[in-house]
This record gives sequence, structure tokens and C-alpha cells, in this order.
Amino acid sequence: MMQICQDSYCNKHSLLNVMNRFIAAANNMDETIMVPSLLRDVPLDEEDEDSITQNNNDNEPTCPGKQRDMYEHYLLLKSIKNEMEWGLLKREMTGGASFLEMAVKQEEQQQVNGGPAEDCSDLEGQFHFHLRGLFGVLSKLTVQADHLTNRYKREIGGGSLLR
Repeated sequence: MMQICQDSYCNKHSLLNVMNRFIAAANNMDETIMVPSLLRDVPLDEEDEDSITQNNNDNEPTCPGKQRDMYEHYLLLKSIKNEMEWGLLKREMTGGASFLEMAVKQEEQQQVNGGPAEDCSDLEGQFHFHLRGLFGVLSKLTVQADHLTNRYKREIGGGSLLR
């Protein structure tokens, strides 16, 4: 029979806990940001704002395609949260292709075309590799959602987003 670890240390480091923290941070972000359109054209990092001003003063062209603004980042975080909550079914119903679906299709094509298929003999190693990656990505997304929420509060409080 499988034992369930009741220790708070084990629960604190569980995949479900990491997922719940990200979803809670994304929900808090969604509840805090009442007017997402105010995030348009606002650089994600405050340092980026200074470099854009400096580049414009030097008459050097900026690369807006490389840099995400807060609005695009907000939409990305919200989209990831929705995919975690609803899975692929919601995307299939709306007809869009998610990043996960594209990765699965690419892997299927590699296997059909005789491309590099992962060795099925080391499933435990593959599981731990992807689990560590998932923990890292979810932790970073949680930090980014909290940062976006706090920056929105700070900017709105100061009124600098209102032009």
C-alpha cells in the first residue's frame, strides 16, 4: 500500500503544492489587475524602461519584437493557468493549438520520421528530469505572476500607467 506523507515538509515540496501556488498567484494577479489594457506598452522590467528612454535619446532603433510588455506577459501567465486548470480539452473545443499540443505533435513527428526517440528503458530518469523542470518552471512563473501583480499595484498607486 502506498504511504501518504503527512509531514508539512513533504507537502511543501509536492508537485500539487507548487501547482497550487502558481494558480493562486495567477488568480491573485487576475483579481488585482482590473484593467489589463493599462499594461500595454509598459516594459516588463523597470530597467527596460530606462534603456528604452536612453535608446530613444541616442536615436537607436529599439526591437519591440524581442521585448514583451506587461500586457503580453499577463496574457501568457493567464493562458498557462487556464491550460493547467482545463487541460487540452478547452483548446480543442476552441480550435487553438497550445504550446503543449505543438510539442506533442513535434515529438510524434520525430518518432514517425525515425528521429531521436527517447529511450523507454530509463523512464524513471526521464520522469525525474521533467519533474525537476516542471518544478523550476512553475516556481519561476509564480514569481513572475507575483512580480507583475506587485508592479501593477505600484504603478497604479503612483498613477504612472495612466497617460
